[in-house]
Amino acid sequence: MNASIFKAYDIRGVYPSEIDEETVYAIGRAAVAAFNTKTIAIGRDARESSPALFAELSRGIMDAGCNVIDLGVLTTPMVYFAAWKVAEADMVISVTASHNPPQYNGMKFALKNAVPVGENSGLNDIRDLALKGEFEEVAEKGTLSAQDIKPEYYDYFASFAHLEDKQFTIVVDTANAMGVLELEVYKRFPSNLKLVTLYDDLEHPFSAHEANPLRLDTLEELQKKVVEIGADLGIAYDGDADRVGFVDEKGEIIPMDFATGMLAKELLRKNAGATILYDLRSSKAVKEVIEENGGIARECKVGHSNIKKQMREDGALFAGELSGHYYFQENSFAEAGSLASLILLNLMTETGKKMSELSQDLKRYFHSGEINSDVQDKDAILATLKEKYADGKIHELDGLKVEYPTWWFNVRPSNTEPLLRLNMEADTKELMKAKRDELLAIIRG
Repeated sequence: MNASIFKAYDIRGVYPSEIDEETVYAIGRAAVAAFNTKTIAIGRDARESSPALFAELSRGIMDAGCNVIDLGVLTTPMVYFAAWKVAEADMVISVTASHNPPQYNGMKFALKNAVPVGENSGLNDIRDLALKGEFEEVAEKGTLSAQDIKPEYYDYFASFAHLEDKQFTIVVDTANAMGVLELEVYKRFPSNLKLVTLYDDLEHPFSAHEANPLRLDTLEELQKKVVEIGADLGIAYDGDADRVGFVDEKGEIIPMDFATGMLAKELLRKNAGATILYDLRSSKAVKEVIEENGGIARECKVGHSNIKKQMREDGALFAGELSGHYYFQENSFAEAGSLASLILLNLMTETGKKMSELSQDLKRYFHSGEINSDVQDKDAILATLKEKYADGKIHELDGLKVEYPTWWFNVRPSNTEPLLRLNMEADTKELMKAKRDELLAIIRG
């Protein structure tokens, strides 16, 4: 077994050279042993390798004496929904490689109520047990049953839309990936939403452009289509539909942290005083907008397992991440990209404003975007930065963040690569460029 397929938050590798049927059988056995589960519910994406991997994963789980519920072909948010809706499930697994190309596959794990399983919360235990490969025989094998949670999922999330008599045209790019299954949410509103789709063919999955809205070039067709037909909003899902990106009516890409601020504004209309989390790479405009609308704004670390943990600890209503993950208390603190889309439509309904007008309120500062640098001795560079900028306000929640009155920066080490990731922001474009170059000169030597 190739141990490198175990990442910080999930399992991912090329099929069949890095992840194959024998591997997932062992992982199934190991998951039951690590968590003493009685029932595991499994959903899978539409990759060619997913049925075979599902079959052997299920066999491994059942051979360990644990029952399997086959959820069928689902998005990852649907699997997380099952984690708190399917009463008998102790764990859920999404067989997916997210936005990776079709030759990849993998798995995401969560416990009951969508509590994530990552490297420090059980995934390393699964890895170690699977690598060891020593499993006890059980007297009674588990059983296999099936359950379709999609109708309940669609009904539940559609219930959050409040579009009154407004009519919007939306373009949704699902990149021939799992977001195709999310389209049904929008189809529930034929009198409110004119739905135009790009790459909605799940018969030929992952055959379009990369399903990754973080890569801005993947949004170019969506941008053009929105402008061409005069749409009100463009929506782009990633491969397993747990991330989503947005384009305004002018064809401009809405930064994902700006979406956090806009979503917070609408949520706080009905939940005054609620706690909202934003990841520490976000523009400081996000914090300002949350507080201006009566919310409690709290920074959080990067990564879904960190965010979901803090949401539970802080009782947060909502959290937004710069990567396009949007987390809702209403989905047991898990991602729900379609709910994020509906809430933005609610915001346009409530305010009567266009998406470009709503995002304009967050264009207060100048952000560098995330810049990666190859660095061998990450700790040494972080120590140098901490010393040089010791006169600023220092935070070490996640890497090093230093704040000054007119600018700030965060430098985080990658969990899996010899990289340092820089995000910084300043009050003016000139200051942003100057400080960005100053920081990169230190980071890159």
